[in-house]
Amino acid sequence: MHKTIGKFAAILTLALVPTFILIALACTTFCAEAKQGDVPLKVGFLAVGPVTDWGWNYEHNQGRLFLEKQGIPTTMAERIPESAEAERVLEKMIAQGNKLIFATSYGYLEPVLKVALRHPDVTFMQVNRFQTAKNVGTYLQLQYQPMYLAGIVAGRMTKSNKLGFIAAHPVPPLLQTINAFTLGARSVNPEVKTQVVWTNSWSDQVLEAEAVRGLSENGADVIAHAQDNQTTILKTCEDLNMYSVGFYADAHELAPRGWLTGACLDWGPFYLKMVNSVKNHSWMPGTFMPGIESGCARLSTFGKAVPTAVREEIASKQQLLKSGKVVVFEGPMKDRDGKERIPSGHNLDIKELAEMNWFVPGVQGTLPKK
Repeated sequence: MHKTIGKFAAILTLALVPTFILIALACTTFCAEAKQGDVPLKVGFLAVGPVTDWGWNYEHNQGRLFLEKQGIPTTMAERIPESAEAERVLEKMIAQGNKLIFATSYGYLEPVLKVALRHPDVTFMQVNRFQTAKNVGTYLQLQYQPMYLAGIVAGRMTKSNKLGFIAAHPVPPLLQTINAFTLGARSVNPEVKTQVVWTNSWSDQVLEAEAVRGLSENGADVIAHAQDNQTTILKTCEDLNMYSVGFYADAHELAPRGWLTGACLDWGPFYLKMVNSVKNHSWMPGTFMPGIESGCARLSTFGKAVPTAVREEIASKQQLLKSGKVVVFEGPMKDRDGKERIPSGHNLDIKELAEMNWFVPGVQGTLPKK
């Protein structure tokens, strides 16, 4: 009897061995897949300048640090030229395991499109451009909206009716900003003129200081700008006892006497939204356009020189802008040469904004043609 039971147990054990092996293999495979699925999405950032510039690159890095605080691993490559060097750095980022990459300068689009074609499993987000691809999306914050409000402040504060604007390159996002700033100023002071000086560089401290001095000599008493690094401009304005309007970051502490306000950016929540969409496979190529209502682009702190009445006026106007009751680029609107650019009853759509190549009345200075 015992021998029979022993034989039966031995036969049963042999019969179950394959099953145990299959279960063990299945468990190993499942655990490996689960472990792989738990690997966090790595996110890369490409910046054209230093992240200490108190401006454009600084704010993108703040957005990256926001992701880090959420437990999302990131990589930052700064001071990368808008050239074949960008392509090389993108390839390196991908080799390091980054599956979502934010290209944070206007001129990165061409390298991004080349690299994206070779790596269809990587998602790319290109700033301030309109062209997309299967795994390439674009995003542009409506930075001109808070600059419209800053223009109102400048229009109220100027004594000479001469405003200066120092800008890097004549690309659509900066033309939007210059035009909106001027429209805001002239909405409360029709006598205002905005003199534009191009530096043809995202950051050139020598040219920026010279531009401020030249505008001051020509009578400008308020200086706005669209340069990546605003340190030199703000400090030079302070030295010359001029009012200043900031851009990209709230840097009021750099100009305690002359700072009026400005536009600043907050990329963190938007970047987190893109990360989550890639992780849950809901991301799709397209152009994302967060505006002042989202908090991504907002008005900076008011300076001490701005009167209470002006602050209250801006607060009221800002609510109208957020609600859509005030639209900056609304027809009918002509350019400074008298050509109709926006017909009556029409607002510029995203494509038209991305192709802006004209100045509104009141803007002075050359507009280079591509």
